[in-house]
This record gives sequence, C-alpha cells and structure tokens, in this order.
Amino acid sequence: MLLKYAVNVRCYHTPPPPDGLRHSDFAMKPISEPVSKTGDAARLPLLKGLILVTGLALAALSWYAFSHWLRGDADTTWYPPETGCDLHSAPCSATLGNHGHMTFAIDVEERIEALEILPLDVNIEGIEATAVTVNFVGRDMDMGLHRFALNATGGGHFHGQGQVSVCTQAVMPWRARVIVKTPEGRLGSWFDFDVIRS
Repeated sequence: MLLKYAVNVRCYHTPPPPDGLRHSDFAMKPISEPVSKTGDAARLPLLKGLILVTGLALAALSWYAFSHWLRGDADTTWYPPETGCDLHSAPCSATLGNHGHMTFAIDVEERIEALEILPLDVNIEGIEATAVTVNFVGRDMDMGLHRFALNATGGGHFHGQGQVSVCTQAVMPWRARVIVKTPEGRLGSWFDFDVIRS
C-alpha cells in the first residue's frame, strides 16, 4: 500500500525595492577572504630587529653598570687635583679635604706610552691609609677595566706597576683614579694625561 504525503509549500512574495534601488543591491555579498598573511610575514623581520636592538641596549647598560661596580669607586669621596700638573714629567698632588694629602707619580723617563710597564708611586700624608688602588679609565670612551693594587712599603708610601692599553686614536685621553682606603672610608682624586700613539 502506498502512502501519499502532502507537502505544504508556502510561497512568499518579495516586495519590490524602494524607488531608485535594484534587487541586486539587496543580494547577499560574498564574504571576503581572510586577510593575507603576507603583511604579518613582512612585519616579522622588523619585530626581530627591534628585539635585537633592545637586547643590545640592555647588554650595553648591564656592562656599564657591571664595569662601574668592578671599579669599586661608588662609595669613594672625590677631591679635585691641584692644577698645573703633567704626569709625563712630574708628580701630581691632591688635598683630600681635611683628611690629608696625596701625591701620585708615574715614574717614566720620557712620556707615558701604551702597553709599557708603568711604575706607579703614591705618597699619603696626614691620614692612615690601609690600601691604595689606581684605575686607568678612558676619558672619552670605555677602554675596559685597568685596576692596579699598590703595595705598601711603609711611611705612607705605596708602589706598584700598571699599564694602559693601545688605542686606534692618535691621541688617547686617559684618567688615573687613585683611591685610598682609610678607616674613615675611601678617598680619591683623579689625574688626567694623554697618550700619543707611536
């Protein structure tokens, strides 16, 4: 026995569009394709470059802070040197406030040269000094750490040896930072000199 099913089909009439418009204006538009990934691929090298630059900047900042810490002069009270001093030919002096007096000499026959062993002498008067160190630092650029501890020979006199590195500049400006350790704390002064590339 065959069963017959009646299908109820309803028809709907689409009203005409307003004046001036067409049916095509109401037609469904196709969905646009997803945004191409070529734009993201083009931005990837730029992002990597920014990350690299940021990393290098952080590394440079870390090195600056680390080298400053290694120099050990963060807790030093500094006193200016006396004017009219030339380490190439004579000792230089500084008055350490009300604490005492310091004299610093690099005992060379002619001029201070790079990579040569430099005899260093420090005399301290008017204050008890337990240790003396000399740091050579570049005045215009970072030349690394050049720290030399001097040996006490008695009577406030300290002696040792040091060295400055070679530079590509024709004239390299250096600064000798002399730090004296005392029971009252660290006291220091600085003495500038230039090394001419030979």
